[in-house]
Amino acid sequence: MKTFMAQGWRLSLNHFHLVLLLFLYQLVWGLLIYRTMDNVVAPLLKRLPPAEMVNASSGVLDSIKSQFLAEAQFQLFKTDLAYPYLWMLGGLLAARILLSPLFNAGLLYSMHQRGQGSGKSSFLTGIRKKWLPVSLLYWLQTILALLPAWWLLPRGLQTALQSASASDAAVALLPGAALWLVWGALLSLLFLAMQIGTVTEEGIWPSLWHALKRFLPYAGLTLAMWGIGLLASFTVSSLSFLWAGLVALLVHQGYYFAKTLLKVWTMASQLKCLQSSSDT
Repeated sequence: MKTFMAQGWRLSLNHFHLVLLLFLYQLVWGLLIYRTMDNVVAPLLKRLPPAEMVNASSGVLDSIKSQFLAEAQFQLFKTDLAYPYLWMLGGLLAARILLSPLFNAGLLYSMHQRGQGSGKSSFLTGIRKKWLPVSLLYWLQTILALLPAWWLLPRGLQTALQSASASDAAVALLPGAALWLVWGALLSLLFLAMQIGTVTEEGIWPSLWHALKRFLPYAGLTLAMWGIGLLASFTVSSLSFLWAGLVALLVHQGYYFAKTLLKVWTMASQLKCLQSSSDT
């Protein structure tokens, strides 16, 4: 595992210019999502009870809560209030689905070519040659990952509206959310192996078979890299609480670049792991 991580680190440093490009892409995407959600959430927050009513007696609070939840349920299920927001989120998701596989195709192809001894980046060549198979796999993965939402989201929303407290809602929703998370992680591992098979000319099914044969080291490597990312996120969050002002802001903004580098490092390490399994 350490060997694959070291090889992946060197390979990611060789693609530092692509790390910068991907960082800018993530930055623009994050700002777009933030502005969109701010425009949606801010008007809803204005409908919350005023501060003086929060300090009222428990009977008054229960009445306010029931009235607020009843109005929210009526607006969501009996009117078309949510339709514009759903269309907006659908459009953003569609743009993400169209652009992300292009980056995957170019990055995976370039890392494979560099690993084979090529001295130059092949990012644009990878997009031109491999965008279609990688995109089809990415779209299929997205569809399969979102399928549980057809069953989970309506029931989850109903459970949240009927729960007596936020903690009760969290306990009721946790099992379904955990299973959905595991399902998404499994799809991510398997479909990445198939994407690698398309850019290395090994083929989708042989690459998938190699990933299944060495699933434990492949999954263990991925979990280790994800653990490094979680540790970095926890560290930055802790520093944000301890340090205030400009230093905290610089550390927090620098984390997004580190997060992008970790993503590329993870993908490069996974590539090396799967290539090793196919060579043996």
